[in-house]
Amino acid sequence: MDFTLTPEVDETRRNIRAFVADRILPLEDDPASYDEHENIDEALLQTLRAEARAEGLWALSMPVERGGGFNTVGMAACYEEMNRSIFGPVVFNAAAPDDGNMFVLNRIGTEEQKEKWLQPIIEGQVRSAIVITEPHPGAGSDPAGMMKTTAEKKGDTWVVHGRKWFITGADGASHFLLAARTFHELRREMTAFMFHKDQPGWRVERRIPIMGPEEHGGHCELVFDGLEISDENRLLEPGRGMKVIQTRLGTARLTHCMRWLGLAKRALEIADEYVAEREAFGSKLRDRESVQLLQGEAALQIHIGRLLVMNAAFRLDRGEFAKKEISAAKVHVADTLHKAVDTAIQLCGAKGYSKDTKLEWMYRYARQARLVDGASEVHKMVLARNFQEQGIDFWSWD
Repeated sequence: MDFTLTPEVDETRRNIRAFVADRILPLEDDPASYDEHENIDEALLQTLRAEARAEGLWALSMPVERGGGFNTVGMAACYEEMNRSIFGPVVFNAAAPDDGNMFVLNRIGTEEQKEKWLQPIIEGQVRSAIVITEPHPGAGSDPAGMMKTTAEKKGDTWVVHGRKWFITGADGASHFLLAARTFHELRREMTAFMFHKDQPGWRVERRIPIMGPEEHGGHCELVFDGLEISDENRLLEPGRGMKVIQTRLGTARLTHCMRWLGLAKRALEIADEYVAEREAFGSKLRDRESVQLLQGEAALQIHIGRLLVMNAAFRLDRGEFAKKEISAAKVHVADTLHKAVDTAIQLCGAKGYSKDTKLEWMYRYARQARLVDGASEVHKMVLARNFQEQGIDFWSWD
């Protein structure tokens, strides 16, 4: 496995680090930088996006002809730097769900679909959402077996009925990737489509209140009561919706981990600044063994997470599915993000629990990591199945 960064990638990584430090981090302490949902103010975001794009720090996951050009290993190094700030990824057009939607549209869309649906997201003209999850008893961790939303074909049009929820970014999105049941045969029942927010036949029922700070556009419940989608906006062939979802979610899960590692590192930075200054019982907290043990354990877990992410990224770049490697990274990094922030709060004491630092924001955000893009238990099942099939070769070097 070779995680060596090319000179171009490393230069970009350093430029992102400088941009985050100089332009974004100072804004986190200004209440005017936030919208009503605890995310970055929209006008401020657009200003920063223009600056990032002008510096060539934009949509790195896209091919060169569309403004990007980095492989997965390069993305891992750069995305980690972006999320040193709680605002970072969206500034560089590398935040979910847009990042994952750009990836899958670039991978499987026709040239016409790329121009219509993908390029406006790359340009930052619109935001997007992916529409899969449903209320009980509908699709969740098992979309192939539990999808209830239907799309019935009538001539050259598909008519959609159903209900979805926890759709990230839906309240602010213009382009939507939708999965709906079109067959009754196991594993062939889903088809994927694109639709625009201005099409009739659907609505945002509510913006679901959540524990943590929200993504732009919230986490919404949607109702479909006759949305009509032209067949030209179908992705891949009918019945290949799971292929679309799997193509998107594999890399998307890993990009979550890349970003979370940056946030975990930032949490330890905040705590280290505090313990380096704070004195108790005649010495700096930083010099006490109990503090060092907490710091060392969290730093160790972050280091392990980075190796797991880079291993999966390396395998994706070789053309492998890397399913078990991605699941391993997803489980570990989700746990590590929570552990790092929790450790940082403990080290900072009451200050960490207050809103005087960004740790309480991170703590609420971190709890979702073990749920989104597949709960940790589902990914452990993936690992168990691989072990049962492969035996000792589960740990193969190649």
